[in-house]
Amino acid sequence: MFRFLIRRTLVMIPTLLVISAMVFIIIQLPEGDYLTSYITELEAQGEKVSAEKIAFLREQYGLDKPPIEQYFAWLFGMLRGNLGFSFEYNLPVSQVVGDRLFLSFLLSFSTILFTWVVAFPIGVYSATHQYSWGDHGLTFIGFLGLATPNFLLALVLLYFANVVFGTSVGGLMDPQYLDQPMSWAKFLSVLEHLWIPVIVIGTSGTAGMIRRLRANLLDELQKQYVITGRAKGLSPFKLLMKYPLRMALNPFIADIGNLLPQVVSGAAIVSVVLSLPTTGPMLLTALQSQDMYLAGSFLMFLAALTVVGMFLSDLALAALDPRIRLEGGLRR
Repeated sequence: MFRFLIRRTLVMIPTLLVISAMVFIIIQLPEGDYLTSYITELEAQGEKVSAEKIAFLREQYGLDKPPIEQYFAWLFGMLRGNLGFSFEYNLPVSQVVGDRLFLSFLLSFSTILFTWVVAFPIGVYSATHQYSWGDHGLTFIGFLGLATPNFLLALVLLYFANVVFGTSVGGLMDPQYLDQPMSWAKFLSVLEHLWIPVIVIGTSGTAGMIRRLRANLLDELQKQYVITGRAKGLSPFKLLMKYPLRMALNPFIADIGNLLPQVVSGAAIVSVVLSLPTTGPMLLTALQSQDMYLAGSFLMFLAALTVVGMFLSDLALAALDPRIRLEGGLRR
């Protein structure tokens, strides 16, 4: 086990280095840079930009250096905890993210918790009551959830809330707290508004997880060890919890690597529709405006969360499923 931890840790380091190079190359691929977009915007407003000002801005933003030099300056800055400077906001990236990262984490964690709490009981019930009226009804609702895009559900919810109740359900807090520092009153306002985006974003994920859990559990319930457990007189509940359910959870544990990046990226389209002050819309804006350090820091954070999530999921799978042997490849 210790050798596995060391080996995986050593593999994570070059993986993140390669990803950082790929992220920087992809960000540099579009023609021009942030300064090009900025100058175009100024000219569209009727302002004339002199060559001296362009040279000054390019030097100020560090865009006059070769790409390889820009990459290593960005990489070593991240290693020291400096995520770079956001051109769009004219602030360090760490200050730009600010409350948005906390709100994104709160929203994503609540959505994941909602998804698991709702999906597990329904999935287990559907598998243990196969082809019953309850199973058919829950299956129908699950298909509706899978077929309905999150952003469409958000638009429908906004429309009915405005037309029927005369209120707006957009945002994560009352308007007076938008530019205020985090306080107890602001936190309570966030909790009051949180349930709407959680339901909207978690609908499709909950429906998909119900279908997967039902299919996995039905497959496990047909296996020989379950039949042997019944023959030995184990109660249905104890037999279900001890073996089949644990085996059916493997895909969900493996999804930890996908869940952690969602803490940062979130449902970007739903966030735009509901006017949520999370990091998803900020990432889209940074990519559109070619704010390279802000976008690059986001993408690297997502990559790091993915790599760490995969590592944690491997450890959890080994603890959950005794059939998985971490040292199997080493023994060969």
